[in-house]
Amino acid sequence: MKTALVTGGSGAIGSAICRALAQQGMHVVVHANQRIEEAQRLVAQLQAGGATAQAVAFDVTDRAATAQALNALVERKPVQVLVNNAGAHQDAPLAGMSGVQWDRVIDVSLNGFYNVTQPLLLPMIRTRWGRVINVSSVAGVIGNRGQTNYAAAKAGLHGATKSLAIELASRGITVNAVAPGVIESPILQDAFPREALEALVPMKRAGTPAEVAALVAFLASEQAAYITGQVISINGGMA
Repeated sequence: MKTALVTGGSGAIGSAICRALAQQGMHVVVHANQRIEEAQRLVAQLQAGGATAQAVAFDVTDRAATAQALNALVERKPVQVLVNNAGAHQDAPLAGMSGVQWDRVIDVSLNGFYNVTQPLLLPMIRTRWGRVINVSSVAGVIGNRGQTNYAAAKAGLHGATKSLAIELASRGITVNAVAPGVIESPILQDAFPREALEALVPMKRAGTPAEVAALVAFLASEQAAYITGQVISINGGMA
């Protein structure tokens, strides 16, 4: 049984990914930072459905705390599927963006990628099989007003994805990024009225967390063994 770690696993997309990987028969480690109770509830739901799962809590921006938590995790078994899903929003036009807003988003999305991924690589390499899947955003592909920090972090993640894929290609490990567009969430209706959504998305609807999770689950499967170094958009036809 392979072990999968999903950072930010307690949110809408993260929890859908956890469920999809559990359905593939993986032991799922649900990560949270401040929402550990939600991660624990998800673990209980997965276990009730016959899956094996556990919750872990650490701040991906704290390098030492992250390394400590991951070292304890891989003592039992290496993580072979890593989904870097943790992210943060601090939206503002760049002219009015504070340094704190810039740093927080870069720290979670980009430095968090390093802090989580780097300690897991050597144990993964020793197994000669692995999947690293980075959850990005359409903002990192085409940009978005008021999200210069977020777009920069996600675009940086794309470069990291391609470079790491080259480094690990001969080791049986693939590295890809998934870039969702507008995805259903509790706050979607306030952020995107129906008219605005239909004007923005050619398919005239938001995607679902389950649709994103299905793509991630495919990239984590044996069938995706020859796909690496790719940024795959899932955005209903947005440019």
